Amino acid sequence: MNDIVEILPESEPPEAKRTHPLSFVVKAVDGLQNAIFPMVAGFFALRDQSWAIFGAIGIGLAIAAITAGLSYFSWRRFTYTVDATDIRVESGILSRAARSVPFERIQDVSLEQALIPRLLGLVQVRFETGAGGKDELALNYLAEAEGERLREVVKARKDGVSESSFEGGADTPLEAPAETLFVMDEKRLFTFGVFEFSLAVFAVLAGLFQYVETFASIELWNADFWSDSLAGPGSWVSGLGLVGQIIGAIAGLITFVILGSVTGLVRTFLRDWGFRLERTEKGFRRRRGLLTKTDVVMPVHRVQALKMTTGFIRRRFGWHGLKVVSLAQDSGAASHDVAPFAKVDELRPIAKAAGFALDPSAGSQWHRGSKKYRFDSAIIEFAVFVLIASGVATGLTISGAASPAFALIALAAGCLFAVRQMFLWRFDFNALGARYFFVKQGWLAPKLDVASRVKLQSVEIAQGPISSRRGYATLKLGLAGGTLEVEGLPVARAHELRSAILSSIAKTDFSELAG
Repeated sequence: MNDIVEILPESEPPEAKRTHPLSFVVKAVDGLQNAIFPMVAGFFALRDQSWAIFGAIGIGLAIAAITAGLSYFSWRRFTYTVDATDIRVESGILSRAARSVPFERIQDVSLEQALIPRLLGLVQVRFETGAGGKDELALNYLAEAEGERLREVVKARKDGVSESSFEGGADTPLEAPAETLFVMDEKRLFTFGVFEFSLAVFAVLAGLFQYVETFASIELWNADFWSDSLAGPGSWVSGLGLVGQIIGAIAGLITFVILGSVTGLVRTFLRDWGFRLERTEKGFRRRRGLLTKTDVVMPVHRVQALKMTTGFIRRRFGWHGLKVVSLAQDSGAASHDVAPFAKVDELRPIAKAAGFALDPSAGSQWHRGSKKYRFDSAIIEFAVFVLIASGVATGLTISGAASPAFALIALAAGCLFAVRQMFLWRFDFNALGARYFFVKQGWLAPKLDVASRVKLQSVEIAQGPISSRRGYATLKLGLAGGTLEVEGLPVARAHELRSAILSSIAKTDFSELAG
């Protein structure tokens, strides 16, 4: 009797989709930036000709046409497919490339909007695999509703959650209302910007000077050029005498500070405008940005550590910042800003929502590092400055350009750095709690690291030739974003910490942490 084989119909493969039709327009506009410098270069190269401006415009139009054409064909040949187990992307104009990323490798899905996509209602969807660099995947660009929906679909398939909630369309609520944990209004942003002194404007000016020198044959860094240029309009400064020159120098310093402060304010408003941190069913959701808006969801169960930082001046006013270190990444960084400018009392609820504490539990003791480590570090730093001073003294003696006594400045700096190392011992603490490991370091700008004992990936004790003889070691704790290193621990303390943390890791069922 012949066996009867029933042939079941195969399920239809998922449909390959294209990104939004306007995405190639955005790419073409972004590509026009590449035409600016060739146009400027063409104009200066042809500046002796009467048609120089038309030649520069022609160069820009040619580059714009080529960029638009390549962007269109690139969009036509780019497709993505969301399957049951992975997301696949095919791209390439002449030669095709296909890439598949399993959902289990996707650590996070974030949304980002630059200025032009934001005006057009488009969003970039980034699939972060935790490896960084070229291993990341991005879809440029989708409609905002489709981007939100795709993020939730991918997360649902990754977590094995039923997708019945997605059948109602883009208007269907995807999760319960979120709890707001931290918000920065305009007043807070302004205060934050005042402390964010930045020299970025001077870097931009230096870059412009370089291009001016290249295309205009002007040596801006030549002292004779400025001496000749200011001989007329600037000659009155030299006539004011020493007091006037001092006043001019002070005015220049004030201008320097004002420019740096304004630059800091502008950067802060552009980066953190509308900053909002919420606690959702999926984890922490952070949205911020004025021209470029980012929308990142940080799963709570992947948070491995907290980093609380401050600055020399802002510390006096009680301002701190908080970051979480997680398996996912934030635009290439290993940590996420969850409250960049807040009071400690505002940070505690955020830490609690992440399952952490900012203070050791009762019964935990703070331990200092090794005095021998600080003493050896002071000797090494002083020895480096002694070598520098010797080199400076030798060079000045041979050249006769100045007195070798100027080398004493390097020796004085060496003494200051050596004293600083010895003084830092007073602010070097670590404590082991029942669930967390605390590391507190720094004098002028102290920082606090809090790592979960059960979520650390590795524990290592490292010793060099000096430390092995002197009886101290470095404890290296493995995190997704690198390592948390505690230098200068007494050897006995390092082994005690390693045994306790390894014991916590061994007793943990990591499959339960993903819930």
